[in-house]
Amino acid sequence: MKKIIVVNTPKNWKFHIPEAEIVSAKDYLTNPEFTTQKNVRVFNLCKDYSYQSKGYYVSLLAEARGHKVIPNVKNIRDFKAPAVVKIISDEIDELIQKSLHKLTGTEFVLSIYFGQNVSAQYLELSQALYRVFQAPLLRAKFVFKQKWFIQSIRPISVDEIPETHKEMVNQFAIEYFQKDRYVSPKTEDYVYDLGILTNPDEVEPPSNKEAIQLFIEAAQDTGFRVEMITKTDYHRVGEFDAIFIRETTNVNHHTYAFARRAQSEGIAVIDDPDSILRCSNKVYLQELMTVGKIPAPKTIIAHSENRHTLAKEIGFPMVIKTPDSSFSMGVKKANNKEELEKILDTMFEHSDLLIAQEFTPTEFDWRIGILDGKPLFACKYYMAKDHWQIYNWDSKDKNAVCGKWDCLPIESVPHGIVKTALRVASLIGNGLYGVDLKEINGHPVVIEVNDNPSIDHGIEDQVGKKKIYLAIMRSLRHRIEDRQNAAQQKVLQHERDMFL
Repeated sequence: MKKIIVVNTPKNWKFHIPEAEIVSAKDYLTNPEFTTQKNVRVFNLCKDYSYQSKGYYVSLLAEARGHKVIPNVKNIRDFKAPAVVKIISDEIDELIQKSLHKLTGTEFVLSIYFGQNVSAQYLELSQALYRVFQAPLLRAKFVFKQKWFIQSIRPISVDEIPETHKEMVNQFAIEYFQKDRYVSPKTEDYVYDLGILTNPDEVEPPSNKEAIQLFIEAAQDTGFRVEMITKTDYHRVGEFDAIFIRETTNVNHHTYAFARRAQSEGIAVIDDPDSILRCSNKVYLQELMTVGKIPAPKTIIAHSENRHTLAKEIGFPMVIKTPDSSFSMGVKKANNKEELEKILDTMFEHSDLLIAQEFTPTEFDWRIGILDGKPLFACKYYMAKDHWQIYNWDSKDKNAVCGKWDCLPIESVPHGIVKTALRVASLIGNGLYGVDLKEINGHPVVIEVNDNPSIDHGIEDQVGKKKIYLAIMRSLRHRIEDRQNAAQQKVLQHERDMFL
């Protein structure tokens, strides 16, 4: 990916960065060559980001052109928002007090150069502020009133760097632009940057280690430079062209925050936040399927007002689910009224609404993987040994926690199963889904729709092999390029309108 450093006056740029082209703000804004360029990363080091200044327009037009820009317009707005500065000050308060506790005055100014400071004792604080505001050159002012607070933070220009700092700043700049996420020994092979979000400590991740490695290989074959990221990399979302979430998702969770931030910055993301929001809540899914006339087991949204009529309306056995249950956790079976009351008492402590569903025993559940409105894989998941669910988390035998499985070619799956899966997935969105269904008396019924479906090497990829991984990576690349093309068309139309 081409790197451009935009400054007001290139002749004043004294640092030697061979990996990047130095461009004036005027040239970047007015030269039509930059309008049509793709796969560009812009580092906006203009001296002024105020509204309608050249610095502001560099970031604004960079985003319109589909260029990756640091800082983006959102970051620039944050500099001007006292509320944002106060929130950040509160969030890192412990670090601020720890870093500045030896100071004896009432004011302190911290210069942050490419995420670093000339004094090592302020490195951690400098990195924390850079993660939030994402401007290569920053200056923060702190004041002491019983304790230290951030009074203001703003970007600075190269002209504001003291002469005594410039030698170290030059080294910081070299390190910054040589980071792996910007430079690769195979730069010519990679067009985009992909972050794969995982949790190394997750007990039941949606993809095993072998599958993650296959995703990495498929991404590289598709033109991605890949970096594995974790929840601590939230501040770096804007550095990537695409984010692929391979950690169990939930709305009240950092996975949703990652997806939401990626979407707001125009970054391709699987799973997208809308899919996470819709699939994570079974109350929403049930209402959606009812409105869409999707065949499903008899289901009632349970609450405190109707809890005493559930037994009569559904009968026993009855399945009770928490709205955000996954991997069979948060799902209980009541065989009689006494069990039902105990289950409801426990679950209502955590949610005002629950799902009550008729028990529909089958030997196995179907899982149809869907990507971009097309079937991706098909699996049969058999019930765990001597259990009514795929997972038996109470089993003392570790080998019996999960049932067996079969992966089948899509064409071998009953037509009604695939058709129904595609139909319900289309109500959610156009992402990556796993639709769970049962076949009752020859008819498909939908149990639930999952975003972030399990894709493990040796299970879901038994039939599709590497094609599964390549399809997902190609989908991410298409999403990037579709957005770039749309942004390009807007810019060209705007420029045509200006000359009419």
